[in-house]
Amino acid sequence: MIALIRRDLRRSVSSGGATLVVAFFLLVATLFPFAIGPDAALLARIGGGVIWTAALLAALLPVERLVSPDLEGGLFEQFVVRGMSLALVALAKTIAHWLSFGPPLMLAAVIAAGLLNLSADTLLRVEVGLLIGTPGLAALAVATSALVAGVRGGGAVTGLVMLPLAVPLLIFGAGSLDPAGGAGAVKLLAAVSLVFVAGAPFLAAAAIRAGMD
Repeated sequence: MIALIRRDLRRSVSSGGATLVVAFFLLVATLFPFAIGPDAALLARIGGGVIWTAALLAALLPVERLVSPDLEGGLFEQFVVRGMSLALVALAKTIAHWLSFGPPLMLAAVIAAGLLNLSADTLLRVEVGLLIGTPGLAALAVATSALVAGVRGGGAVTGLVMLPLAVPLLIFGAGSLDPAGGAGAVKLLAAVSLVFVAGAPFLAAAAIRAGMD
């Protein structure tokens, strides 16, 4: 499992996928101030939501390449022959995917906070929310990749599959920035993220098994 994590992480770094995710995230965060204007108070009020929206959109970029190359290359058949659980393989892919984009995204959020005029307290809330929510995004991305793998034009429907499922993470992530009711939103964000991390590998395994038939 550790070898699979290292393999997927190395592939993501060598292919530039992690760099592309961070670049896209910063691009979205940079465009919002230009679109809204120089209203510092407005930017500070909506900045946290902008960061979460940018994070969600950035997480979509590498989804198509998470499962499809290994499915086409027959790697999963080899795992099955060796008696490995496809759910554990999907979990390893989830961990590798999170390592490739989660921590870099949290570092990029510091730059985005400066562009959006966020206070230090709001930035701390954003970072805590991303730390809790991005594992759920990673799990959802792997499950979505497995569902669309092998489907003609699968990349075109990736967003249609993943975005509606990721809405709770976006809602609770943005809600966690509220100083008054943020604690409750953080708990709900953690619960949703945990459900995705626990359940998505089994969904991905079922989709991969169906794609092998």
